[in-house]
Amino acid sequence: MILLPEQCRAARALLNWTQAELARYAGVSRSTVRDFEGARHQLHRSTEAQLIRTLEIAGVRLLPADREGPGARLCK
Repeated sequence: MILLPEQCRAARALLNWTQAELARYAGVSRSTVRDFEGARHQLHRSTEAQLIRTLEIAGVRLLPADREGPGARLCK
């Protein structure tokens, strides 16, 4: 799964998390989350995996891009 900046922002919104909270829970820097969500840089695969894993553990299901585009769903 490829995490897109829009999905990351949407997932955080579903969880009511700030960039700082996501960064802390995932063990990455806030600037990494900020720059990724702002489309200033791509993520390393390991960082992407950490963010995806953190969001999924928190209850977000990331939906792959299809005809309707990528998405995120809260599955708590």
